[in-house]
Amino acid sequence: MMGYRSSADTPPHIRQALERIGITTFYPPQSLALSKGLLDGRPLMVATPTASGKTLIAMMAAYNHVARGGKVLYLTPLRALAAEKLQEFTDFLGDEFKAVASTGDYDSADPWLANYDVIITTNEKADSLLRHGASWIDSVSLLVADEVHMLGDTDRGPTLEMTLTRLRNRNPRAQLLALSATAPNADEIAAWLGAELISLDWRPVPLREGVYYDGEIRYSDRARRKVRELDYNPVISLLLEVVQDGGQVIVFANTRKRAEQYAEKAAAALSRETLVTDDERDKLNGLADELLLSAEASSFTDRVAALMRQGACFHHAGLGAVHRRFVEKAFRNRILKVLAATPTLAAGVNLPARVVIIPELRRYEVGEGLRNISVTEYKQFCGRAGRPGFDTEGEALTIARSEEELELIMEKYIKGKPERVWSRLGSENHLRIQTLAVIASEPVKSFDGLVKFFESTFLCHQFGSALLRKSLTGVVDFLARHGFVEAADGLEATRLGKRVAELYIDPLTALAIIQTCGNRPRLMTELSLLQVVCNTHEVPSVPMRRSDSARLERFVEENREQFFQVPDPVESPDDYEFFLDSVKTAVLMNAWIEEVGEGELYERWGVEPGDLAVLRERVSWISYAASQLMRVVGHTDLVHLFELLSERVEHGVRPELLPLVSLKGVGRVRARNLYNAGYRTIEDLRRASAEELAQVPSIGPRIAASIKSQV
Repeated sequence: MMGYRSSADTPPHIRQALERIGITTFYPPQSLALSKGLLDGRPLMVATPTASGKTLIAMMAAYNHVARGGKVLYLTPLRALAAEKLQEFTDFLGDEFKAVASTGDYDSADPWLANYDVIITTNEKADSLLRHGASWIDSVSLLVADEVHMLGDTDRGPTLEMTLTRLRNRNPRAQLLALSATAPNADEIAAWLGAELISLDWRPVPLREGVYYDGEIRYSDRARRKVRELDYNPVISLLLEVVQDGGQVIVFANTRKRAEQYAEKAAAALSRETLVTDDERDKLNGLADELLLSAEASSFTDRVAALMRQGACFHHAGLGAVHRRFVEKAFRNRILKVLAATPTLAAGVNLPARVVIIPELRRYEVGEGLRNISVTEYKQFCGRAGRPGFDTEGEALTIARSEEELELIMEKYIKGKPERVWSRLGSENHLRIQTLAVIASEPVKSFDGLVKFFESTFLCHQFGSALLRKSLTGVVDFLARHGFVEAADGLEATRLGKRVAELYIDPLTALAIIQTCGNRPRLMTELSLLQVVCNTHEVPSVPMRRSDSARLERFVEENREQFFQVPDPVESPDDYEFFLDSVKTAVLMNAWIEEVGEGELYERWGVEPGDLAVLRERVSWISYAASQLMRVVGHTDLVHLFELLSERVEHGVRPELLPLVSLKGVGRVRARNLYNAGYRTIEDLRRASAEELAQVPSIGPRIAASIKSQV
């Protein structure tokens, strides 16, 4: 077995790429992966802690394949991670090979992706490409599955599991490289994947875990350290100590509200102790000013900018893409000292800090009350402690309120092991969605063939085929009863079933839309269509106060003629509550397509930019899906209405602006300014000079030149 200690030990083409990004020596997991046949096509699973160099292992394998004419498919669980990996691969590959990230549009085979050497997708996008029979997948010679421990995630795990199952069935000769956090049953996952396991508990920056209690930190090695009481709140005292010593801190909060509260307290404390230098404050002010110019005006944006100026901010799903970009940039540049984040950050982009503080290890779960977080999640938080190149060690600190709690934290979390990873594919809704996808897009023509296909899943690997056969029987029966598959003679997807699978929606959603649209309202409006779309489980609801409920009930009564169906509040109270939720979301989205600004939407409904972005994407997609369903079932008069609604929701405009917003760089604000200035069609823009267009508010010379190049 050859030893790989440095780039000099690698083949010339790999060495050249390593030198391009300044890599000369390898971390132990990287050396071991190379020694185990990474460059010889061996299937491997690397299970090591965060920041241990797994991405470089993938990049070396990828370069080895593309240099020989191969193609690489890299799966990642989050869009933000896809963008991050694209930048890393682009730097590593140089100009010789091309990498691309594809994460949107679930109704296309995207044949243009065949022109790229490395394709980075989310698991959902890869699943969608398989449903559409993307032919270029057959030429993939290396499959990389990042964060493969997410097989155990309730929401995303089944998609990852089925995507890996289908890719391995379709392309068994491709080299497989699975990247994972450490897990007790990593060997079981590796065995399912047919890969050799590389499991090391090695980190480039040593991690020290401790518990704060009664004025001191007690570490797992029995050492103790007194903490100066710089604030009545121990979390603030701890983070002030770190910042005074030149470090950065991430505080993991269990809710958005708590994250914002910690950010505000940290910002006030940093200002009180004058821990942000004049130079850092100038840079923070510059970024905050840029943010105010880049994001749509709102009190939410004002609050983010004000916190940034003081050296602390929050990070959660409510941040819009623009807010997130500026906050993360300030933290990466080490001028933002404290980041108070929700758990999504731990599983997302790479933002390490010297110290991670975890104030609460219990979280409220809907329907379950307060529950302890898992050891796996705690270890994920700890993984963000310690910045390679900046820190000699990282610290992860929790807070105990009693001796008993201190002992519990030590035994359960610090000394404990992450939970086993279990397949989540067996849940009814995931099995229903994936079964239809397999019948519609795989060469499965009988029930026995379907069972055989599912026998290669992680679910079957863990639980056997007897339970699987019983579950599939119920799912196929449901799909057949509702017209998605024909099961009388063999097994085949109907036209409706195939289209639902391609549209990447739950068959239950399709059923609800079709049934609802069978009863037309007396007055058909955009609100009518929006309520149908928002009444599906794919569209998240807008939180509703009690006062909203009474107001909505009056609104429904006053506008009853606009709704397809109104459930009876006495006979179907749960359906009626869900209906009211959908009406509120529909009213919000109706304001959006009538060009009400993001700032006003936030003030009126409390909808934060990140949530609005998710709503827009989901409502636009389900509206498009509804148009396609109407085409299949023959409601031709609704096809165009839903298509138009989808476009309007995507851009947030009235119908007259749709031609203008189709241009790159022209959003709804610029489109409205152009329209009001008399440039109402593409032909109007074609006739105008760049100089004339540049005079329109918010256009300017650069955007004017871009418009002219497109028309």
